Order: sequence, then structure tokens, then C-alpha cells
Amino acid sequence: MSNEFIPAAKPIVGDEERAAVDAVLVSGMLAQGAEVAEFEKEFSDVLLDGRGAVAVNSGTAGLHLGLLAAGIGPGDEVIVPSFTFAATANSVALTGATPVFADIELDHYCLDVDHVGSLITERTRGIMPVHLYGHPADLTAFRALADQRGIALFEDAAQAHGASFDGQQVGTFGDFAMFSLYPTKNMTSGEGGMVSTGDAGIERRLRLLRNQGMERQYENELVGFNARMTNLHAAIGRVQLTKVGGWTAQRQSNAAFLTENIQGVVPPAVAEAAVHVYHQYTVRVEEDRDGFAAALKDEYNIGSGVYYPIPNHRLPSFDRKEDLPNTEIAAREVLSLPVHPSLDTEDLDRIVTAVNALAKAGA
Repeated sequence: MSNEFIPAAKPIVGDEERAAVDAVLVSGMLAQGAEVAEFEKEFSDVLLDGRGAVAVNSGTAGLHLGLLAAGIGPGDEVIVPSFTFAATANSVALTGATPVFADIELDHYCLDVDHVGSLITERTRGIMPVHLYGHPADLTAFRALADQRGIALFEDAAQAHGASFDGQQVGTFGDFAMFSLYPTKNMTSGEGGMVSTGDAGIERRLRLLRNQGMERQYENELVGFNARMTNLHAAIGRVQLTKVGGWTAQRQSNAAFLTENIQGVVPPAVAEAAVHVYHQYTVRVEEDRDGFAAALKDEYNIGSGVYYPIPNHRLPSFDRKEDLPNTEIAAREVLSLPVHPSLDTEDLDRIVTAVNALAKAGA
């Protein structure tokens, strides 16, 4: 059995992506243009059931501009999880609004609907669940709660390309949704993000905000940003979009093998209504997670990831005193094992052997 290092994540970029970039370079049309427009259309057709899609230069920019386009600003509150990457809460704070941190449920690491409901006040303008690790939040319940309370629903779908809930694709439930196209995501454009919306007003404001507030050159309608995606990045994304379905199927197959065979850790659960796309395969190690991760690397040459060891509410940038017990458990115990589509049968066997041996030894 080989002992070559197995990384926790492995971006896949091949000859087709390089050829697509080279074609853009040869064309001389490098900035946002026809390639971006085609990527938006294809992303919408493949992953959004035809819903509007607006390409931007990062996932964080997508969240920020989406919130601004939806009218979020000073004096508003948006309920977010603390157990996620800081960009979720940062994007709310950057609008001048206040992120309100809610707890997660431990089965899927997504926002807890009941806790969110208890936090809604007269200042609450929206809820922004994160489809963490590729598992969708309970979008049916969140859509119903948002409608009942007269507030908006926003989706942070950064890690959930192709996931679905109750037979409906993520990114099509909320007033807007954001997909990240960072290199380690299930598909990439090198760097970038895609924002989906079914609201024509939000879509137009998004297009203005990403382009200095202009629809036509020098006719600035509002104060905007330079958050445009380049044709170079869109060319990569268009190729990756043709492959992401196959990669997702491989991730799901790898995850099924791990779940069937690993022992001594808490494997990821999948809700009955959910299609999980396994951006990460995240287990819980209930005793000495960090020692377990170190032993995986040192003794078995297997990489892993800890996402996210410091909940957002405890980061120096927010420093909130909150009682979020499930968030604290997850931050202390979660460990993401390799699940990416580059793994072969031998890699999967090595991961299972290592996890089971370490769990048995109490590492």
C-alpha cells in the first residue's frame, strides 16, 4: 500500500481549463464580457433551474453585494450561524447591519430553526443559513419562518453546488443565494462567486453594484464597487461546470464508503429531504480532536481539516458573549476527512484503516 500524502482537498484543473484560458488570452478580451455572460447563463441552467445568476470576483463580494442589493443596511439585523467561515457575518457587518449569532443543530451543522425563531426582533430583516460542508439547511422550514415573520431569506451556498432540499436546488429558495468559486470548492473559476436571485430588482442592483454603479459607461446610478469577474475566470468556471456533476457523484460515492466503514467517530448524517454534495466529509471526534488530526498526519500521512475552531462570536472582530452550546461542541470536535474526487480505492482504504486504528487506540 502506498504511503503518498493524501491531502484534505485537491483542486482539479486540467488541459481543458488551460485551453479555455488560452483562448481568452488569444482573444484579447480579458475583462468582464461575453465569457462571463455565458458562464452566468450556463450556471443558471445547470444549477439554478433557470434562475438569474450574477458573477462576481469572490464569494464574499457576492454576499456583501447581495445584502446591499436586498436593502440591508444600518439599523438592521440579520441572523447568521456562528459556526461558519467569518465571511458570512463579515458581509452583514460590512453593510452597517448587525449579525445576530444563532446556534446550529449537531446532525448537519446548519442553523437551528427553533433558535433562529427565538432571536427575531423588530429589527430583524433577514435570516442567512449556511449550507455547511455541502449539506443544505432546512430550507422548507426557513422559508416558512421567513414568510410567517415577514423577513427575507438569504442563502450562503458557498459550499453547496448541486445540493438540494425537498427536490429543489439550493440557491432557489432565498431572496438571493451565493455560491463560492474559490479553488477548494466543489467547482472553481480560480477565484470568484455567483449570486442567484429570482427578484429582478435585486438582480439589476447586483449588476450595478459590481460595476461601479453603472449599467452604461459613465452613467453611474449609485455608488458601487469593482467586483467584476474576468473572462479568464469565467472560462475556467465554464469548463468546471461541465464536470461538477460527475465530481459530485464521486464525492457522494466516497462519502458512502467512508460512512459504511469508519468506526469510533461520529459520521455525518444526511437529512431525509436533503441531497448532500460533500464539500467536506466532517466527522466528530469526541476526545482530543486535535491529537487525532496530528496522528493522522504524522502516523498515516493523511491530511484533514478543522473548520471552524473559533466560532465567529468569539473572534476578536466580533467578541460577543453568546450561549451557543452546539456551536461550541462542533468547534471542539469536528474534523473533515478527505472526500474529494481524486481519491482512489487505495486512498479510501488507507483513510478507513487510519481512522479506525486511531479511534480504537483513543488517539
